[in-house]
Amino acid sequence: MKKRLLALCLLMIFTISTLTACADKDKDQTPDSNSPENGSPSDSSDTDNNQTKTEKVRIVLDWTPNTNHTGLYVAQSNGYFAEAGLEVEIMQPPEGSTTALVGAGGAEFGISFQDTIAPTFASDSPMPITAVAAIIQHNTSGIISLKDKGIDSPAKLSGHSYATWDSPIELAIIKKIVEDNGGKYDEVNLIPNTVTDVVSALQTDIESVWVFYAWDGIATQVAGLETNYLNFADYGMELDYYSPVIIANNDYLSQNPETVKKFLDAVRKGYEYAIDRPEDAANILLEAVPELDQTLVTESQKWLAGQYKAEVEQWGYIDPARWDAFYAWLYENALIEKEIPSGTGFTNDFLSK
Repeated sequence: MKKRLLALCLLMIFTISTLTACADKDKDQTPDSNSPENGSPSDSSDTDNNQTKTEKVRIVLDWTPNTNHTGLYVAQSNGYFAEAGLEVEIMQPPEGSTTALVGAGGAEFGISFQDTIAPTFASDSPMPITAVAAIIQHNTSGIISLKDKGIDSPAKLSGHSYATWDSPIELAIIKKIVEDNGGKYDEVNLIPNTVTDVVSALQTDIESVWVFYAWDGIATQVAGLETNYLNFADYGMELDYYSPVIIANNDYLSQNPETVKKFLDAVRKGYEYAIDRPEDAANILLEAVPELDQTLVTESQKWLAGQYKAEVEQWGYIDPARWDAFYAWLYENALIEKEIPSGTGFTNDFLSK
């Protein structure tokens, strides 16, 4: 009896030992939920962090916020930048040059104009910037005057006053359109004046002013003024230059091409939203910059809806022929020191196809 009891005890001990060993073996063979191969919680967290990591990008404006900039504010408000993994800072214009700031690396992107960046490309030490997108497809600047002045053609500027900021390129453009139209440029009364309020200026001794129609031209409409407007682009392809454009720092372009593409694609969505829904886009701009006049912003946005892309299918596209024609005209008229080779200063390579 004692032997049987002893044998039974030994059998039980052996069985328990075997089961324990098997359990330990199974445990050793079971994938560890914390092992690298199976994605530990810390690895999962790292993955999530990588997925939500954002790249910081800065774009500096050329002027105080207006409807030229709406696409940026829409991209910010509607989350297009965030969806692209970007944290974008929209910087207000500096005291000096936006172009110089971008060239020096103080911002990755900026807003400038084809005419104002021409001198840097014609110098021995060009600033390291490139235009990467046209915000508006055509030059929408020109000369505005009250209708009762009768300046309904460039030739009729002769004998009337014009407010000038004395820029060589500005005056050469005025001279071209007046003389090409049969007028006498030396009979235009040039009044040095940096006009900040076109509506008020036109009701003084200043009879004509250079304006960007989307803003100051629309402002005259909102004010109820009857005007004549001479659109520069109507007087020669060489005057249909790009104004404004988005520029980028060259080092940043070469080192971060995919980020540049993501940024411009988000900006494209912002401007295409403004094309399709101008009043909603106006409200987004007004929410970001509440000090702007609501009526002016709304009417300007409606007008620009047909201008951001105009006849082209691809927002931001820069036509090489038009770009080069303007720079060739500047050189032919001794407005820049050196000839700018064709294709200099712009690229379409980062735009969404």
